[in-house]
Amino acid sequence: MKNTALSEVHVKAGAKMVPFAGYNMPVQYAGINAEHETVRKAVGVFDVSHMGEFILKGDNALDLIQRVSSNDASKLYDGKVQYSCLPNKDGGIVDDLLVYRIDEKTYMLVVNASNIEKDWNWISQFNTMGVVMKDISDRTSLLAVQGPKAAEALQSLTDIDLASMEYYTFKKGTFAGIDNVIVSATGYTGAGGFELYFDNEHAESIWNAVFKAGEPFGIKPIGLGARDTLRLEMGFCLYGNDIDDKTSPLEAGLGWVTKFNKEFTNSAALQEQKAAGISQKLVGFEMIDRGIPRHDYEIVDADGNVIGKVTSGTQSPSLQKAIGLGYVKTEFAKDGTEIFVKIRDNSVKAKIVKPPFYK
Repeated sequence: MKNTALSEVHVKAGAKMVPFAGYNMPVQYAGINAEHETVRKAVGVFDVSHMGEFILKGDNALDLIQRVSSNDASKLYDGKVQYSCLPNKDGGIVDDLLVYRIDEKTYMLVVNASNIEKDWNWISQFNTMGVVMKDISDRTSLLAVQGPKAAEALQSLTDIDLASMEYYTFKKGTFAGIDNVIVSATGYTGAGGFELYFDNEHAESIWNAVFKAGEPFGIKPIGLGARDTLRLEMGFCLYGNDIDDKTSPLEAGLGWVTKFNKEFTNSAALQEQKAAGISQKLVGFEMIDRGIPRHDYEIVDADGNVIGKVTSGTQSPSLQKAIGLGYVKTEFAKDGTEIFVKIRDNSVKAKIVKPPFYK
């Protein structure tokens, strides 16, 4: 198991540690529901240093990104972030990622922890034009400071005007006395906030500064358990659950990051799929009857015929009801359609609803 630069800090703070994507990570501190509530109502801090970061630099950096990613990165400007995915050659997804434009010839890609090596190898095979690629994952720490009070809690640590930053933009500057920190108005919770990228050597001092500055705002450390319930309430995809090597971006509802005004890996086949229509679709649903849907549970119709499967499910702490994501045959994907989830051999009633679940 790899550790992040803050693993010992989490243990001292009483975190329950679990293996996740090859890293020793905190799953919870005070409990998932309490931590979830902290992020929705105040401000919480996630150590997500297990994520991967690649720097792509050179005259052809944008061309390489355009070749391997589905979104149109030519629309980016300095300080802008874009959500995208890396399609494979078989109609599925290698990974979903964020693309940061640092300047005209320099980009940072942020990829999922479990896919760092896979993504690096995938992108490298298309690098035929001398783009300089650097994997900075092992020396980069990443904190996600999330919640409605995040800007107020962090403002005393930087002269970047946090409240005026637009969603999906970033600035590089001094933070907690450390130079060259990337402060990004992004996150995976739907609660607002920022993500901070910096070198490992500064991890403990920045962590301590964030907690000291955030104390009057009720700041708390948050584990991966609440990260999952928060993202699921927003209907955000998790790689390995809701999207993978076999799911098409169009089936996954990622048509909005699949731009056919350029050529990219497998774009012709995806365009054909769009024209022909998809046979299954990722949907949100909420349980009507009692029961919690879990990954890989079957979804059936009123007659018990299998029409799909659950990819993510939980009891939503904010809504006090069970919710989930799953793939169903397209004819069952309409809002309000009644479906059933097989839980311990029982068909438990649910209905299709359009995410986000939490408004």
